Amino acid sequence: MIKMEYYLIVSTLMFFIGVYGFIARKNMLAILISLELILNAVEINFAVFNRYLFPGSMEGMFFTLFGIAITAAETAIAIAIIINVYRNIGSVNVRKINKMKE
Repeated sequence: MIKMEYYLIVSTLMFFIGVYGFIARKNMLAILISLELILNAVEINFAVFNRYLFPGSMEGMFFTLFGIAITAAETAIAIAIIINVYRNIGSVNVRKINKMKE
């Protein structure tokens, strides 16, 4: 059986890579991908803690499934917004969003 620490290391790396990408990127699609990394790291933690702390129950797995559903809905809405911004401005750069105010 794989140790819990290995899953937590992968989850921590994913989380901090997502945080770095969210802060450092200027492209809205890259920011969305970074946000997805953060949410997937949280979902891994739900599943791992459920598996190792409460192996007979399924609450962590249900939280993970709901998290995946919410993430999919959030991604669909965000991509629709990004497509709309690209049609109006011609770029998905976050710095150029101020053009929409004009």
